[in-house]
Amino acid sequence: MKLKPLSLLASAILLGAMSTAALAEYPERPINMIIPYGAGGATDISARAISEPLSKAAGKPMVMSNITGAGGATGSVQVKNARSDGYTMLFARVGSHTVNPAMKATLPYTLDDFRFVTVYEINPVVCAVKEGSDIQSIEDLAKKAEEGGVSYSSSGVGSMLQLAAVMVLDEFGVKDPLNKATHIPQKGGGEAATAVLNGTVTFVCTNSSALANLIANKQLKPILVTTKEPLAGFDAPTAVELGKPALTELVGWTGIAGPKDLPDDVAAKWGEWMAAAVADERFMKTMTSSGSIVELMSPEDASAFINRQYETFKKLVDKLGMRVEG
Repeated sequence: MKLKPLSLLASAILLGAMSTAALAEYPERPINMIIPYGAGGATDISARAISEPLSKAAGKPMVMSNITGAGGATGSVQVKNARSDGYTMLFARVGSHTVNPAMKATLPYTLDDFRFVTVYEINPVVCAVKEGSDIQSIEDLAKKAEEGGVSYSSSGVGSMLQLAAVMVLDEFGVKDPLNKATHIPQKGGGEAATAVLNGTVTFVCTNSSALANLIANKQLKPILVTTKEPLAGFDAPTAVELGKPALTELVGWTGIAGPKDLPDDVAAKWGEWMAAAVADERFMKTMTSSGSIVELMSPEDASAFINRQYETFKKLVDKLGMRVEG
């Protein structure tokens, strides 16, 4: 038998491997899902609630990893720098992808570094104090803040929680809220809520999902929700009822993104999986019980929504001088 030259044999092997790869269907293995915030916060709650129905829809496990730091930037950068093959994806959040770009003068990514496949959850913001506090209303809080006797927690300097607290105080007439109220940042949204509970700070303004259990258990008292209509489970006046409709812009959201060069066919798969996952009864119950609104957006609608939010917060940051250097 006449042997083929080595170069021809190598070419045949390569073509065979390429054909096999071309026939391979995504996903062939588990998908690494980066949660850029700590356990117990709004992003973590949402991600872990959808992980099971999402894994079922994809036919492969979704491996959840909390990679925290820099207000969501550390985990986001890991996805930005990942291969664009759909095996490393991000649970993006309002903090990481609207507030960070608006507030931070230097950031190791821009919105253009990611391809969003969807935004699927909207959270109103709730401001809350410890149950039994002498502060019974948002007006009480503003009055006390004007006197310089108020502190608030957040998930970090330049985070959505910091922006929300300052915006609320500004809307209710507190002059120079950045200096009148003391900011005590925590490592995540869960710890920010706990700081109010243990008396470390006066109040927190954060997503409804992060406070739902503490409010249901009568440990924290809500004094404002940033909605037009009353929010089930949160016995507090709405922004519109209080004559502050601008505060309805304060909403959290959770979406899923990959690196900017994520292929079209991979993005299309995610659209199919998410449509199935958000229809899961258990997921819907978890989200709605915490005050979240499940709204599955197309990639185009998600990008438009995120850019609109970015512009809104950038204007606020410019007005209040909240730009974070470094």
